[in-house]
Amino acid sequence: MTDQAPAATPTPLEHVRRHRKPLKNVNAEVKAQMSPLNRVALFITTYVGTMGFFIIIFLWTLLWLAWNMFAPAKLRFDPATGFVLYLFLCNVIQILLMPLIMVGQNLQGAHSEARAENDLEINIKAEKEIEVILEHLEYQNRMIIAMVQKLGCELEAGHKAEKAQA
Repeated sequence: MTDQAPAATPTPLEHVRRHRKPLKNVNAEVKAQMSPLNRVALFITTYVGTMGFFIIIFLWTLLWLAWNMFAPAKLRFDPATGFVLYLFLCNVIQILLMPLIMVGQNLQGAHSEARAENDLEINIKAEKEIEVILEHLEYQNRMIIAMVQKLGCELEAGHKAEKAQA
């Protein structure tokens, strides 16, 4: 039997801790960099894409159409056959909201990209820590094998005895 000396000691965990950057709060960083106009665009994008907004628009449409079709003729303000004012207002809302929603979506995309980059950094840190753990496990394996061989035991005999007990 050969005496196998364990290889060099693994990387100390303290070394990994000393060289890693502290975690950062990407959400706070992105929020701090936003201008007031971007905050407004993001607010509108967030709330226009909800069922609550849809229900408001749906009810507004129903009320508008019902009033101008069934109310007394003197109280109607948009003729029932054309609904010109209704169509004009809907088009204005659409024209204003479309680019605003696109701006908000771009901001959300940039925020998502920043979170993805932060996730990558965290995954790289975790991978380095896992490598240190694996180095320690391999070192311990080599130490145990060297001790077993120094004692004059065979590893295969230990495996057979272990299987026999099971």
